[in-house]
Amino acid sequence: MVFSTALTRKLGIALPIVQGGMQWVGYAELAATVGNAGGLGILTALTQRTPEGLHKEIQAGITILHKCTIIRHVKLAIKLGVDFLSIDGLECTGHVREHDITSFILLSRARQEIKVPFITLGGFVDGHGLIAALELGAEGINMADENDTKLVLCRWRNTQRLFRNGVMVDTLKVEKSSTSSEFSEGAPFISGKRGREVFLNRDPEYGVWTASQSFVLIHDIPTYGQLLNRIKKEAMGAMDRIRSVGI
Repeated sequence: MVFSTALTRKLGIALPIVQGGMQWVGYAELAATVGNAGGLGILTALTQRTPEGLHKEIQAGITILHKCTIIRHVKLAIKLGVDFLSIDGLECTGHVREHDITSFILLSRARQEIKVPFITLGGFVDGHGLIAALELGAEGINMADENDTKLVLCRWRNTQRLFRNGVMVDTLKVEKSSTSSEFSEGAPFISGKRGREVFLNRDPEYGVWTASQSFVLIHDIPTYGQLLNRIKKEAMGAMDRIRSVGI
């Protein structure tokens, strides 16, 4: 089975699968590994300490892919000029913002209202989800899903979906009990420097880190090559099932 979507044609990739940005993870080594497996690898700008460091990671021209969680932001991004959009539902990892719109509804709205090609993030981790996303109008899926999660920082309108650990629980307690509503009360718990140490020290309890609801769908830890090949086979099986129920 050969995939042909606006995403695969524009970027010359074999599979319509994009590696999510994932701060402190999105280095050139990861992007290259995903690319070699047939997907699109992503460099995370804020993972680099300086603009010069980011420049060294980039070896070619860029395609602009912008994340949006509501259609209003999508329309603004289109006016500013983007090549692709990532339409991210409430199930996604990281910054979900203050809009509790799930992927299914958001994708259907995007399909109805916009012409710029888009991919999607939030609840898509296998070939079945890939086929569902394509049918809902997306040109591919964006994958950056992790573990047991909770929405925090809603009070300060900086809503994020984070992995549930001790630091996240402490952050949530401060958010709920704060009498001043000052963001500075929770800042020590969500420090980016502290979060970076989670990945450097491989200690998931050291600080907060973004995650998604899709962990319930993940049951092993394959290599990127194995994962993308599995998704391709699942997608082929899903298409066969769809054809089998047609008239």
